[in-house]
Amino acid sequence: MAKGLQGFSWTMLLLFCAIQELGTWAVHTAVEGPGLGQPGDPALLAGGRVKRGWVWNQFFVVEEYTGTEPLYVGKIHSDSDEGDGSIKYTISGEGAGTIFLIDEITGDIHATERLDREQKTFYTLRAQARDRQTDQLLEPESEFIIKVQDINDSEPRFLEGPYIGSVAELSPIGTSVMQVMASDADDPTYGSSARVVYSVLEGEQHFTVDSKTGVIRTAVADLDRETQDRYEVVIRATDMAGQLGGLSGSTTVTIVITDVNDNPPRFPQKMYQFSVVETAPVGTAIGRVKAEDSDVGENTDMTYQVKDEEGVEMFKVTTDSNTQEAVISVQKPLDYESKKVHTVVVEALNKFVDPRFVDLGTFRDQTIVRVSVLDVDEPPEFRPPSNLMEVQEDAHIGSVVGIVTALDPDTANHPVRYAIDRSTDTERIFDIDANTGAIVTGKVLDRETAGWHNITVLAMEADNHSQVSRASLRIRILDVNDNPPELATPYEAAVCEDAKPGQLIQTISVVDRDEPQSGHRFYFTLAPEATNNHHFSLLDIKDNTAAVHTQRVGFNRQEQDVYLLPILVVDSGPPALSSTGTLTIRICGCDSNGAIQSCNSTAYVVSATLSPGALIALLVCILILVVLVLLILTLKRHHKSHLTSEDDEDMRDNVIKYNDEGGGEQDTEAYDMSALRSLYDFSEIKGGDGGGGLGEGVPSGNPASELHALPQWVQSPDLDFSMFRDYICKKVEQADEDLSVPPYDSFQTYAFEGSDSPVPSLSSINTWSSGSEQDFSYLGVWGPRFRQLAALYAGRRGEEDNEES
Repeated sequence: MAKGLQGFSWTMLLLFCAIQELGTWAVHTAVEGPGLGQPGDPALLAGGRVKRGWVWNQFFVVEEYTGTEPLYVGKIHSDSDEGDGSIKYTISGEGAGTIFLIDEITGDIHATERLDREQKTFYTLRAQARDRQTDQLLEPESEFIIKVQDINDSEPRFLEGPYIGSVAELSPIGTSVMQVMASDADDPTYGSSARVVYSVLEGEQHFTVDSKTGVIRTAVADLDRETQDRYEVVIRATDMAGQLGGLSGSTTVTIVITDVNDNPPRFPQKMYQFSVVETAPVGTAIGRVKAEDSDVGENTDMTYQVKDEEGVEMFKVTTDSNTQEAVISVQKPLDYESKKVHTVVVEALNKFVDPRFVDLGTFRDQTIVRVSVLDVDEPPEFRPPSNLMEVQEDAHIGSVVGIVTALDPDTANHPVRYAIDRSTDTERIFDIDANTGAIVTGKVLDRETAGWHNITVLAMEADNHSQVSRASLRIRILDVNDNPPELATPYEAAVCEDAKPGQLIQTISVVDRDEPQSGHRFYFTLAPEATNNHHFSLLDIKDNTAAVHTQRVGFNRQEQDVYLLPILVVDSGPPALSSTGTLTIRICGCDSNGAIQSCNSTAYVVSATLSPGALIALLVCILILVVLVLLILTLKRHHKSHLTSEDDEDMRDNVIKYNDEGGGEQDTEAYDMSALRSLYDFSEIKGGDGGGGLGEGVPSGNPASELHALPQWVQSPDLDFSMFRDYICKKVEQADEDLSVPPYDSFQTYAFEGSDSPVPSLSSINTWSSGSEQDFSYLGVWGPRFRQLAALYAGRRGEEDNEES
């Protein structure tokens, strides 16, 4: 608190408050609300001035008051107060009764606590004037404000620290680095408590700061990162505009000096020495060199190059992007016998050059690299490196194809021996002389079998077979005319019976396995055995093809349906070779437009020259047909019991088969009798001219008409059952022959069932009339299958005889 009131005179403060209090008697504050006089009120003065009920001044209280007595703030007063103590003054609102107390009689307000403007700048309260006896409001309640008056009790603070800035080295004087700002919690609208100025406490030799804005700038132009790469600068901020008694705060600013490319690369050594064996393959790294650079970052990126012509041809220099080293590698095979030492000039230069600092000196440096080639025992070398040889296919065994030569490149010049890598010549078609390198044929050659041969020849030192070299050799077999020409395919042609003379039948071409250097030339003629041919002619088209034409009017395939035309083909040699091929010509029937319709069966005879694939396809088709025929026969045999003659089918139209024994017309659970009745036209029973009625003594000879008239045979003694007997005999024979059919005595066959049926049953079992003369004795000879049926009928017949007797 003592610091907050530093340099403050309490005497001046009390005097200031007294002056303010003195002015309260002359100031009247308007209060809006019910207390205001209304128009026409007698309180209105002649000059139009409104009489006001409240009288007080603007209230202020100084913060951080440290006195022992309450601090007087101000006085509220009503103009209706006559000073007799009849009015009681009260306050309410922020801090009323705790921070601020009021004298009920005089209206004086005092502050009892220390106030801090930085925490709260003003307090809002309400004043009341009441009658002390009745406690009624004498004046409308009015709101007023007590402001906390600021004193310089807060120092400037740098709230955004720590501060880190940067500036490039060698920057000119006055280059802006960064800006710092301090804040002061005091009231910026009152006095100079919050007016801040900046200054440099430490580091003023290299940097300055703007007193109003806080911008830090360079004070010198020779800042060198390589000498010092960072500075710690202390900046101070002082309030009261820097006057005596002002408060201050400080912060430390770290300023980093960034690098610029102001240093050229330099090789630590002016000469480097490396060694490499002469057999080192191309691309082998020999060594590394590096130029030093005091800069950092991309300013140290290097580019290396070889400057001398000899070094450019033999060696290559690349830059390692991670280490910025120059990597020297072999670019061309080395030879100790040719040159033992190589001198290479390597130059280093910065990849990124700043043009502002070019005048500081050249930004490149050179060094010498000496490369010593070490001698090693090398395998023989083939000379010359030609890898192509030629030999004619009719060369005799032992004929020389060519000679390979290899020499020892070492100074000792050891003798060389030759061999063939047999993994590349497993058939031993070629041999080689171990001393001279002469390659000779070991077998008879055939260009048509293999036109090229690739072999590997080995050359090794005579006293050290581990020193071996390999050379790939391509041997081309030259063609000789040793294969006759042949027809390109077994030609077949078709010609219509009504063909006209001169009609083109087929164009012939040939193939020849030989490949003469001058190209193929073939000649076509009819073979001598076809000189008397008057049906067809052959025309050589002179382009290695020939055309076959008809030479007569019309053909008759009934007389001859196939013609065989032999054709002689000769090549151009040397020597000229020939062969005879046959053109098969078939005579076919054609329509009016000349389209072939059919040829004689001889045209479809399988040729002996059919390919295996065609034969297999033909056999598969035949096998499929056989399987289909067998399947059809099996299905027919399976359904044989259901296939009958036309007469049987007519009979079966009126015979219904079922296995259930019915109970008559009323029994409809086992079988639908309407289906049975629908078989006949019962209208024929009523008419006397229905054909085959009761007046007919003998049924018609037509089986269909006889069956149709069956419902009219009502227990007639003259019925003829021969038709049923013949039918049943046929079925018995079929059943005896077909063992797959179950025995007929396992079920019964009826046309009708039931005694109450309006139409009599066809079954003889249910015929109880004694007038029937049907003899069922023949059932006994039908075999064991009908034994039960024969016994049934025989028993029935015996009962009838007993009844008659």
